Amino acid sequence: MPKMKSKRSAAKRFSFTGTGKVKRASANHRHNMTHKAQSVKVGQRRTKILASGDAALVRLMLPYG
Repeated sequence: MPKMKSKRSAAKRFSFTGTGKVKRASANHRHNMTHKAQSVKVGQRRTKILASGDAALVRLMLPYG
């Protein structure tokens, strides 16, 4: 039986922690940063944990994650 394919768009956006939670990057942190407050920019530096309902969908897209 052939291997299952992962959705490449999801593979580039999400990764998994050691305990199986799904990590994501913060949105709105690419450009047009000059008008944003410093506290907003600092808060967007770290990765976030995806909500459980969305994480279930990502696990379907990444079968070997």
